[in-house]
Amino acid sequence: MVSVPRLVIAAPASGSGKTTVTAGLMAAFAERGLDVSPHKVGPDYIDPGYHALAISSAQRSRAGGARPGRNLDAYLCGPQRIAPLFLHGAAGCDLALVEGVMGLFDGAAGQGELASTAHVAKLLRAPVVLVVDASSQSRSVAALVHGFASWDPEVRVAGVILNKVGSDRHEAMLREALEGCGVPVLGALRRTREVRAPSRHLGLVPVAERQAEAVDAAAALAARVREGCDLEGLLALARSAPPLSETAWDPEEEMRRAVEAVPGAAGRGDRAARPVVAVAGGAAFTFSYAEHTELLTAAGARVVPFDPLRDERLPEGTGGLVIGGGFPEVYAPELSANEPLREAVAELAASGAPIAAECAGLLYLARSLDGEPMCGVLTAEARMSERLTLGYREAVAISDTALAAAGTRVRGHEFHRTTIVPGAGAEPAWGLVHPERRTEGFAQGNVHASYLHVHWASVPGAASRFADRCVSPAR
Repeated sequence: MVSVPRLVIAAPASGSGKTTVTAGLMAAFAERGLDVSPHKVGPDYIDPGYHALAISSAQRSRAGGARPGRNLDAYLCGPQRIAPLFLHGAAGCDLALVEGVMGLFDGAAGQGELASTAHVAKLLRAPVVLVVDASSQSRSVAALVHGFASWDPEVRVAGVILNKVGSDRHEAMLREALEGCGVPVLGALRRTREVRAPSRHLGLVPVAERQAEAVDAAAALAARVREGCDLEGLLALARSAPPLSETAWDPEEEMRRAVEAVPGAAGRGDRAARPVVAVAGGAAFTFSYAEHTELLTAAGARVVPFDPLRDERLPEGTGGLVIGGGFPEVYAPELSANEPLREAVAELAASGAPIAAECAGLLYLARSLDGEPMCGVLTAEARMSERLTLGYREAVAISDTALAAAGTRVRGHEFHRTTIVPGAGAEPAWGLVHPERRTEGFAQGNVHASYLHVHWASVPGAASRFADRCVSPAR
């Protein structure tokens, strides 16, 4: 049994202020010297970046730095992995804060509570603090909170933070209405002092693109939360969470099982040297899950980050390349101008080394993006689109690739406002089977390029397979 003080920060609906309140709480508790573990329900890559920055900016003197923001997605990873992944990320922390997604009970479309904030809160047996946008109500807030607190008896809505409160009088009215509700008010934040983060076509602008402003915003959020929230009450509530009986997820153990399950796969001990896997980062490629790097490392690879906007060469000795999601469309001219790196990527692909490219990586490997020359690994053209493509997907691998054997079934998600023509190669990467049936992506030699984001914790064999091909591209 493992005791981890924890809270889930939820809301009745999107736009209530979950991200700003959660980041403010993380920064405020970190300033007090607590080791805060940040988590996010769902597949979102951007909010965890703000979480990690809020903590790190408040813990500049902390040895080893802040913990990375981690996602808890019951659709992508399966409900059975949520508590283990949480325990892995939160190991040894003083406090874990989990930001919810959408409204408290909103889950995967058509699949009940699956992947909702409520579902994850139940899997973690964590108290829920409801962030309520109180800007256009007074007594009605009691009916809203009562409804959310009583809807599912297995979800413990144990506190409320009132956000966007207009005045002292408004706050008094809200508190009076909630007195008989049975859910204590643990904070009240004024709307006139709200700190905002800029947005664009896919949501908040990532931290990597506005580091200085984001640090200032984190400090302002911490001050706002210190003034308006009962931090002692919130910490006591977090410490009331019961122990968890699950075992923490272990990337080393996952790799051991993955290698044993595949005849002929090379374990770490079978490799003469650790292959170098270059992982794209920087402002154009900000989307990644921390577990991917951990799995690659456990598979025997040496993970080396690089920035396609700045670095003209791949890391020395690169034997494999991972290019995750991000916003290459925002930086298309700059990425195109880095011709030496584009040529290096094309040469790596031609050599037979494995390349895994998701969404932004797919666009970067195309012949062009919005008319700007890209790497030319794929004979496809990419451009911005008016249509937002967003949602969970079920897929099956059509071809053998560096990530999956043909027939491998996965769950993933799409999140982009771009399109690529053709949408699939002669050998597609995936056949989508739900919620629609179509082929998608490119399986070209050892290149796997697709719009589909997959969390490798659900298919740990992907990291082992990828590292194996770094050693022997001909496999």
